[in-house]
Amino acid sequence: MLLLAQILTALILLLHVYIVLLETVLFDTRGRKVFGLSREKAEIVRPAMSNQGCYNGFLVAALALGFFHPDAAIAHAFTVFGLACIAVAGVWGAVTVMTRILYLQTVPAVIALLLFHFA
Repeated sequence: MLLLAQILTALILLLHVYIVLLETVLFDTRGRKVFGLSREKAEIVRPAMSNQGCYNGFLVAALALGFFHPDAAIAHAFTVFGLACIAVAGVWGAVTVMTRILYLQTVPAVIALLLFHFA
């Protein structure tokens, strides 16, 4: 079960790397299309999206530390913290932006947390 939790967490980490890229460096091209924004709307929300991308980068950092920190207890704490933050952010995103975020972020993070808990 631990291996499955780690694989799911790695996939979540990679998803969030992609989200960071969409919200920052790829926002004017791929990001605008993925988020369904017109050029005009994208101009308005670009600074907020970039800021949001920065926060998603912090979530990526927490999960990465969970994989690479040499102390197992600290690594586990970073992983749990990162997954919990992603789960909460997904709920907030589902409430304020679109329901789909719940299934893309919250559900996988909660499953990974449960897998770690029972591993």
